[in-house]
Amino acid sequence: MYNELTTPAVIVDLDIAERNIGRMAAKLKQYGIRHRPHIKSTKSVYFARKQLEAGAIGITTAKLSEAETFAEAGIDNILIAYPIIGDDKLARFERLHKKAAVIATVDSVYGAEGLSRVGVASGKPVDTLIEIDGGLNRGGRQPGEDAVAFAREIVSLPGIRVRGIMGYFGTVYGNTDEASFRAAVRLESDTMRQTAQALAEAGIAVDIVSTGSSPAALLCEELSSATEVRAGNYILFDVSGVAMGFASEEDCALRVVATVVSTPLPGRATIDAGTKTLTSDKAHHREGFGIVVGRPDIRITGLNEEHGFLQFDPAEVTLSVGDRIEIIPNHSCVIPNLCDTIAGVRQGRVERSIVIDARGCNY
Repeated sequence: MYNELTTPAVIVDLDIAERNIGRMAAKLKQYGIRHRPHIKSTKSVYFARKQLEAGAIGITTAKLSEAETFAEAGIDNILIAYPIIGDDKLARFERLHKKAAVIATVDSVYGAEGLSRVGVASGKPVDTLIEIDGGLNRGGRQPGEDAVAFAREIVSLPGIRVRGIMGYFGTVYGNTDEASFRAAVRLESDTMRQTAQALAEAGIAVDIVSTGSSPAALLCEELSSATEVRAGNYILFDVSGVAMGFASEEDCALRVVATVVSTPLPGRATIDAGTKTLTSDKAHHREGFGIVVGRPDIRITGLNEEHGFLQFDPAEVTLSVGDRIEIIPNHSCVIPNLCDTIAGVRQGRVERSIVIDARGCNY
């Protein structure tokens, strides 16, 4: 149980992660869809390079600071899937735009005018995708007529080049069986196709249709309208992936190794991993705060900042102070951001320390 690591320790099984990367790359290639993985899942240049080596055309970042970090590491062709709003961010974006191939996203005239100023000042047009609201109502233009009216409003701005559309259909995670997942992905594809067609009929070229969560990418045979997908979580997987049927425990690359530090009552134990390690995120369609690997008879029922609470049948399970357990977290994407480094392991041994280059890059 990696006794050389101080617990709580975050590890990634490199064999599993590499297998997940390879499987996704092969399936997307089969269906002719390009991959621009979202690096918010690992925030690591090491893993981004592994994805690029497998055929990814570039990367997606959530925030400008992530894009700056990865560009500094020499990674080009970056989609920033977040509005660039404010003079401070526009100044930073202009510096990045001058030295790297960056695509921006926009859903407001205010945002488009800012990008236009950057394009004019730099002498280099800003490639831009119009964000389409995929149902979460957190941002984006409404599909169809609203998106077309907005595109007409911004397409003539100097210094900006509208390349296509981007959507995130996060409502897909609310489904519970394969048939409903497939139906949701078909709706995602149809929505983006219809919007792209409406834009084309309005004389606005659509070269890029960027969409796709990990569930949608794994069902990409239903995603015929997409030119690229931005799957990120698939590289690590987590309890949500298991609960939704997209992964097994053996597909979950990111684990947390924790130590039992107290056994206050029969059937109760406390571990040294709480919300500051596992986060307080809940899983889709599953109770609790993680899966104890290989031990379905042990449940993680609660977390404090530095403590995790285990429950089990004392007649069937024995846990002692000093024992180590391995946990698959509810949501893997938020955990690397809590670490300066994570341990890359292979076949039960620590192989390397992996830097989380974009830790804290949420600005």
